[in-house]
Amino acid sequence: MDHKIELEPGAQPTVCTQWHLTQPELQELRNQLDYLLAKGFIRPSTSPFAAPILFTPKKDGGLRMCTDYRALNRVTIKSRYPIPRMDELIDNLRGAR
Repeated sequence: MDHKIELEPGAQPTVCTQWHLTQPELQELRNQLDYLLAKGFIRPSTSPFAAPILFTPKKDGGLRMCTDYRALNRVTIKSRYPIPRMDELIDNLRGAR
């Protein structure tokens, strides 16, 4: 599936410096990227945009990979068609079989 992010006119590529990652975080990053590439969820990119990666601890002791897209979000054109609210979707499904 292809997806395009529309940017505000004149917006320049956002490039943020990568934050320091520990050796265990770097190993987890490699593991997660290898997994996502193998599954076809991501692909190599030559985009001029860059966003930093960070990790937060999971309850089970693992690491959750997060990407900080705040700089990109600032220059992104917001959707005119927002995602429906969950409570509205549930209300619409009441009585459906």
